[in-house]
Amino acid sequence: MKYIIYQASCWVSTALLFLLASCHPQVDALQKGPLDDKLEALLKQTSNNIGNDFFRLPESTEYDQIPQDPRNPLSDAKVNLGKLLFHETALGRKPVRLIGFGTYSCSSCHNAKAGFQACLPQGMGEGGEGFGVDGKGRRRNARYEPDEIDALPLRPPTTLNVAFQTNMLWAGRLGATHANVGTETFWAVGTPMEKNKLGFQGVETESIAAQDVHRLDMRASAFQGNHTYRQLFQLAFKDNWTNDYQTKINAGLAIAAYTRTALTNKAPFQLWLRGNVQAMTDEQKQGAILFFGKAGCVRCHTGPALNSMRFYSLGMNSLRNGTLGEFHIVKADPSLSDHKGRGGFTGKVADMYKFKVPQLYNLKDSPFYGHGGSFTSLEAIVDYLNKAIPENKEVPVAQLATEFKPLNLTASEQTYLVTFLRDGLRDPDLRRYAPSSLPSGQCFPNNDQASRQDLGF
Repeated sequence: MKYIIYQASCWVSTALLFLLASCHPQVDALQKGPLDDKLEALLKQTSNNIGNDFFRLPESTEYDQIPQDPRNPLSDAKVNLGKLLFHETALGRKPVRLIGFGTYSCSSCHNAKAGFQACLPQGMGEGGEGFGVDGKGRRRNARYEPDEIDALPLRPPTTLNVAFQTNMLWAGRLGATHANVGTETFWAVGTPMEKNKLGFQGVETESIAAQDVHRLDMRASAFQGNHTYRQLFQLAFKDNWTNDYQTKINAGLAIAAYTRTALTNKAPFQLWLRGNVQAMTDEQKQGAILFFGKAGCVRCHTGPALNSMRFYSLGMNSLRNGTLGEFHIVKADPSLSDHKGRGGFTGKVADMYKFKVPQLYNLKDSPFYGHGGSFTSLEAIVDYLNKAIPENKEVPVAQLATEFKPLNLTASEQTYLVTFLRDGLRDPDLRRYAPSSLPSGQCFPNNDQASRQDLGF
């Protein structure tokens, strides 16, 4: 009798589940529509039939899925240490003026609120002051001469998704491997490129070279009085960190490990790739279909980060000393090799005015586009690429990329494409990659008086 009752109970439960399933079919089957099918077909077509997985970013803890330098394997200990070092303003210990001591960090030019960019056409470490909203209020400290300010002659690229770059900077100058094999004669002593001789990939090389370029002190002696950092270095590198030279190297390796894990895997497009077809709006899907189809953006912007390690000239302006809108640009002399792109590094005529293809996530967070920050809206740069009329008269026509040609997008198609770039590729939760506080107790990303006031510290 108990068995009969049990059987009947199971039958009722099964019938109930069947009825519920009939009322609520599989979410994917219910929601997937023609736009999803069309986008999936394009993703297969542009990825040698791999499809969604070809463009999927790994989770930040999926270390075995994240590209990394074999000489710097990822670990929790390294990533945790690197996150703090990247934001630690107390390491700004080599300023040109005493008032700058302990006021800047890597995150001064790459802060989470601005998509790990500066939210400015030109980043400012030492010599800048203030933060404003999302970093856009940072400005030159009047007590510094222009040549004393820590600023670079090109717009600072984001540190998001750098795991998918083998060589760093707009010209790919940093990194001993991949694109820079055969460029050893250009690794001049006394320049950042000298650090290529250490043999690391670009992310690691940049994190080591940047310490001197940006006046940071990451020698062992800088951490001797801080028990937390001593313990974190011990966890990450065991006993191999107790001399000044090795600690500078290890600090760079830890920062590189951290930046390799700063991935925009919560962007709507990434969620859509994982099967959540509701993650993107129809307008964003229309834009994605154009991106991977008619507009041909995927020819250059591909893979999980929508970037590539190729170099192209699109005829865009470079930064120049003087004013750019409301901003005052310094240390951007047009004679500098940086303005020649890859050619300024290799010296090859064929490389002149060609710049690395950037990643495309979180563009909304820092509204300056192109290596010279000459575009201040996504609408403007999409319109520029659609018309394909070069703005930089110094760039020879012969150097322009063959891909730089009119796209023939209608006004509504441009709007769809902008919507995908602005919203479909924006991860809304980058704050998860920033620490809640620092072992030093200092304010970050900047620690000058004006920034502390802006940040409510």
